[in-house]
Amino acid sequence: MRAAAALLGLAITMAGCASAPSVRPALPPAPALISVQAWGGTPGDVTAPPQRITHITLHHQGEIWQDGTDPAAYLRRLQQWSRLTKRWADIPYHYVIAPDGRIFTARPLAQAGDTNTEYDPRGHALLMLVGNFEEQQLTPAQLESAVALSAWLAATHGLGLDAIASHKDFSRQTVCPGRNLYAYLESGWFRTEVGKRLGLQAPR
Repeated sequence: MRAAAALLGLAITMAGCASAPSVRPALPPAPALISVQAWGGTPGDVTAPPQRITHITLHHQGEIWQDGTDPAAYLRRLQQWSRLTKRWADIPYHYVIAPDGRIFTARPLAQAGDTNTEYDPRGHALLMLVGNFEEQQLTPAQLESAVALSAWLAATHGLGLDAIASHKDFSRQTVCPGRNLYAYLESGWFRTEVGKRLGLQAPR
């Protein structure tokens, strides 16, 4: 009996060790975000139920970004064009990343974005980097901010690395986010860097 009890106790101890939770890596810190009010925009009106984020999708502006352009002034023009000309609720993207790496909030994340192409952006957190990356190179600061923001969004919404993609991965009507940005996704570099922030291994 004593031997059986000892074996039972050992089994329980071993099972307890086997089921002990592993230490999870610390979640990445939230990146610095410039609010809509700070860049001079007017907040979007979200009346629909908030969307559940299932994807992180990268875009480029698609226009040549001229040195010296004021991102805040650009965003104010974009918001006006989006609302008055396109009749969208707001800027189609949730975050806009300037060449110096600053991240501007745009459309409320709770509200699905808009697109000129055929894919359904519901559930997508839309990140746009200013510039035309078919012709221009993104800056190291933009790339760093895009990685940091993607890692934070993935952690916040419980997403895996396979949730990160680009506009052209969902639409045949566009080259967005441009070949020079898409190269970082196609090679696996972008997901790998996000994975490092999260303690995850990028899918092969």
